[in-house]
This record gives sequence, C-alpha cells and structure tokens, in this order.
Amino acid sequence: QVPLVASGGGLVQAGGSLRLSCAASGIIFSFNVMGWYRQAPGKQRELVASLSTGSRANYADSVKGRFTISRDIAKNTVYLQMDSLKPEDTAVYYCNGIYSPYAYWGQGTQVTVSS
Repeated sequence: QVPLVASGGGLVQAGGSLRLSCAASGIIFSFNVMGWYRQAPGKQRELVASLSTGSRANYADSVKGRFTISRDIAKNTVYLQMDSLKPEDTAVYYCNGIYSPYAYWGQGTQVTVSS
C-alpha cells in the first residue's frame, strides 16, 4: 500500500480558507492523476478536484472559483487551496493518486466549516 499522507484540515469559519496537502513517500513512480475527494456524513464520496499530468484541472461545480488544486510532480504531492469556504464544504477530505490501473487513497482529513 502506497502511503499517502494528508494534512491541513481543521475548523474554520465560513468565508475562511484552508490548504490541504497530500504527500506520497516511498515510491519511485509518478502518479498519472492526483486529486481530492470528500465525504460528508450520510453522503457518498464525491470528487472535488483532480489534476492529470500535463492536463487541465477538473473541479466539481460546487467548488469552481473557490478551490484550486495544484501538484508538485517531483515530490508526488498534491495541494488543495480552499477559499471562501461554506458550511456545506464540511466533510472528510481524501487525497487520491492513480497510477493506472491502480488507485491509492490517503487516510482522510476532517474539514469543518462553521456558519
């Protein structure tokens, strides 16, 4: 199992910002795709944003214009800058890395946005 370690979650007021990071270690390959998913209580896990090597970012409609995904390919690290946070952004956020055909998941980090 590839270790993907996510960090940066926490409690923030509505309108605030957080930056999530997810780093992979102990591997020699670069992921084809890295991204972030989230899962709120009672809901299915959903894609938040993803970024393929050499391609444009893909965002869920609900976060477009507020969240920005970026990657450091050399470090196999993916970031999620979250601005203008809303209470409905509250969820556990999971990072994901795809090295086709395998998918790897981080442990999740809690993001809570208070109104």
